[in-house]
Amino acid sequence: MASLFQEYRLKDVTLRNRIAVSPMCQYSSDDGFPNDWHFVHLCSRAVGGAGLVIVEATAVSPEGRISPADSGIYHDAHVEPFARIVRFMKQHGAAAGIQLAHAGRKASANKPWEGDDHIDTDKGGWETIAPSAIPFGGTLPKTPRAMTVQDIARVRDDFVSSAKRARAAGFEWLELHFAHGYLAHEFYSPLSNHRTDNYGGSFDNRIRFLMETFTAVRKVWPERLPLTARLSVTDWVAGGVTVEESVELARRLKAEGLDLLDVSHGFNTPDISKIPWAPGFMIPITGRIRKEAGVATAAGWMITEPKQADDAIRDEHADIVMLARELLRDPYWPYHAAEALGVEGASNILPVQYARSVRRR
Repeated sequence: MASLFQEYRLKDVTLRNRIAVSPMCQYSSDDGFPNDWHFVHLCSRAVGGAGLVIVEATAVSPEGRISPADSGIYHDAHVEPFARIVRFMKQHGAAAGIQLAHAGRKASANKPWEGDDHIDTDKGGWETIAPSAIPFGGTLPKTPRAMTVQDIARVRDDFVSSAKRARAAGFEWLELHFAHGYLAHEFYSPLSNHRTDNYGGSFDNRIRFLMETFTAVRKVWPERLPLTARLSVTDWVAGGVTVEESVELARRLKAEGLDLLDVSHGFNTPDISKIPWAPGFMIPITGRIRKEAGVATAAGWMITEPKQADDAIRDEHADIVMLARELLRDPYWPYHAAEALGVEGASNILPVQYARSVRRR
């Protein structure tokens, strides 16, 4: 039986435990470039003992940024600043991952602490694109331009180019962002995709952009390294994406080479009132996807307690757990969790510079 502190091997990558740092946007970049803030934020979680650290949603093009301060990997010059972070994380025992993203109609927004609303074009914003000319709503009222087939091909190629740069930077775990109301999810969901061509309407058509993008990236990402995706498996809204559809999508992605599905949900509409917020509320759904689609999974959302995380692994709901807010509160959560669970040699999770002092009572 697997457990939270058992190693996890996926392709040629072995995680020292099953704790992963979920991608968390920092809104602290300049033209996509990571800086010292990102170095400290990401590397401190590696030092804290996580088995996998995934860089925040990283835009594949300038237009694909959520905000002007988003991380990006659309210039060759972005490679070396990321490589510096990757080298340190690996040195301290964490596998290095990155999430590639395009924000679609939710792009061109202010930072959350500056309003989290759309920026007008004359104030530094830009035209947004989406499957259909349907605004997100709420604080993001800008009507996107409906993408042409040429736009779709261009964005797909941007994902491919960014994947190549991610590998050049040394990343060994790649996640494609197909969730949270961003571009890929916008294609998948009937709520945001009203197209009448081959990219809209039926289930097969709505998943076409996701499948084509995934397949194109799989061709350039080394087969020996994990290629994963984060998917909103339900919209929580009538007429939107369903778990049943997502099970089938997961099966098809696996057939094309998906190694693990990071199971997430929602955020394709401003209304989040129907989300059943509760500790670990996505764990059972993650287990269902894992069982019915026959694919490895990551569970996240409101996982805070060591036993809760350990049970998710032991009960075979997930292969790894994704933590976000809890690792902001406590970068050394893996060490504290190991102690709480009675793991032998818990202090060895920490770097030698810390472990010796921690062991002294």
